[in-house]
Amino acid sequence: MGQLIAKLMGIFGNQEHKVIIVGLDNAGKTTILYQFLTNEVVHTCPTIGSNVEEIILRKTHFLMWDIGGQEALRSTWNKYYSKTEFIILVIDSTDRDRLLTTREELYKMLAHEALRDASVLIFANKQDVKDSMTTVEISQFLTLSAIKDHPWHIQGCCALTGEGLPAGLQWMLSQTTAN
Repeated sequence: MGQLIAKLMGIFGNQEHKVIIVGLDNAGKTTILYQFLTNEVVHTCPTIGSNVEEIILRKTHFLMWDIGGQEALRSTWNKYYSKTEFIILVIDSTDRDRLLTTREELYKMLAHEALRDASVLIFANKQDVKDSMTTVEISQFLTLSAIKDHPWHIQGCCALTGEGLPAGLQWMLSQTTAN
């Protein structure tokens, strides 16, 4: 019975896509997750472990795992990689000092066998803040043009207002139909 339901759901497009939301602490991962869910700003505290929510967009189900980004937790990210189709990397566009760390974490993830087929959406968050880096600056610093074996997209956004988030979700939706 369960297989029949799964097959029917596949036919009708109700397929579930696993997404991990990663990034350094204070980048805005949890704020983005709950902005997707409620269109409201949710006051958060640092995530220890993960938050999991389902986002449904035009009959497409995204199971989103928001994973804590503190240095001590980053070594556990790989526990979440199995069956991941999308990586959402959230970057604090004002945090120039830690962009090198972000780049190292990104390339470490992309080298992981379990993520070899994952698409990458990069949210350059906090674009509303004065002197934040542009998506072009971030893209160049992260050498995104060197990523040839993963579809990727960088999207400027503001987690507090939701600006830019629908465009990122739209890109993810287009990737589900492209694959």
